[in-house]
Amino acid sequence: MKNLGFGMMRLPVLSGPTDFDYPHLERMVDAFLDAGFTYFDTSYVYHNGKSEEATRKALIERHPRESFTVATKFPTFMLIPEEKIDGVFESQLRNLGVDYIDYYLLHNIQTVYYDGYDGLGGIVKTTHLFDHAKRWKEEGKIRHLGISFHSSAKLLDRVLAEHPEIEFVQIALNPIDWDSELVQAGLCYDVIRRHGRKVVIMEAVKGGGLARLPAEAESLLKAAHPDWSIASWALRFSLDKDDVIAVLSGMSTLEQVLDNTKTANEVEPLTEADKKTLAEAMRIYRESAPIPQSEIDGLKGVLYHGVPVSAILQAYSICQIQPDPGFSDDNNYLKNAIAEAEHVDFHHGLERQAVLAPDGRDITETVEKAVAWLTENSF
Repeated sequence: MKNLGFGMMRLPVLSGPTDFDYPHLERMVDAFLDAGFTYFDTSYVYHNGKSEEATRKALIERHPRESFTVATKFPTFMLIPEEKIDGVFESQLRNLGVDYIDYYLLHNIQTVYYDGYDGLGGIVKTTHLFDHAKRWKEEGKIRHLGISFHSSAKLLDRVLAEHPEIEFVQIALNPIDWDSELVQAGLCYDVIRRHGRKVVIMEAVKGGGLARLPAEAESLLKAAHPDWSIASWALRFSLDKDDVIAVLSGMSTLEQVLDNTKTANEVEPLTEADKKTLAEAMRIYRESAPIPQSEIDGLKGVLYHGVPVSAILQAYSICQIQPDPGFSDDNNYLKNAIAEAEHVDFHHGLERQAVLAPDGRDITETVEKAVAWLTENSF
């Protein structure tokens, strides 16, 4: 199935984030289309607000409209007042140079934007954002309406029940986030399918974090399939899933485009042996983090402000071994988990709680350090 998507958030640049290397980008776009793939994903905010324009110049102005599908997103997190919402959407149509958008998403639906920190209703509800989006679709300016999501499976279940107009959900999904206690990729994927909606997968290689693994893990994967790149294992994990519109990969070079399209065109379902090998590689990966998973597992059942300590330390620890620790999907889930549990904003500070491990050890300092880092790097 031709379901690889081109994520337009890490494009090749020359001197800065908006100085695009257009000759290189055009070769990347052409190679992606030549390989038989059509889904391009951008956003109002990527590349300091210039990714939609770059998508227009490299793709839309150079190829027939029917030869590709384009997805972009409304910047929910910018807290735009209701009277300016329609203007933002119209500017996106102009940025892209299109009359309609194939897949339009409300970007970053999460507890603090949907329910608010107080649980009484966030920006999504107070600005009637879904009503605006439904009207845009009725006017023919959107073909398919969806959301990108960054919170618990419990909240996602409620959002989908309350909004039958949502046709698809974009979630972070990869072999390490699949059973993450905060990201909950596997649980969210199951919720989406249970509601009969489609899936778009982002962070398939965890922002490049799964392209390089500890030597022991890489040796294990190479022994199983010497001709597979390390990154392709994570990509295959996602391409293997059902009801998926697109598996996004943020690509910065032509070489990455060629590797990803080759993998997607040749992909076959992972065998049971492959799945076991990948699971062992992920175990080694988690053990290489500052707080190994084997230590975290011994803290199950301990809570900090209503959130499992094991989830907090797992998120903190896995961030530390990413290429850019401050820009991992894990960073942004703790504020939602605490808001869901206690209806408070952790940016304003949390009351001190002593945290004891099941064996009686005082781990308060370790937990507070993790929470402080996740708070500082939340966005």
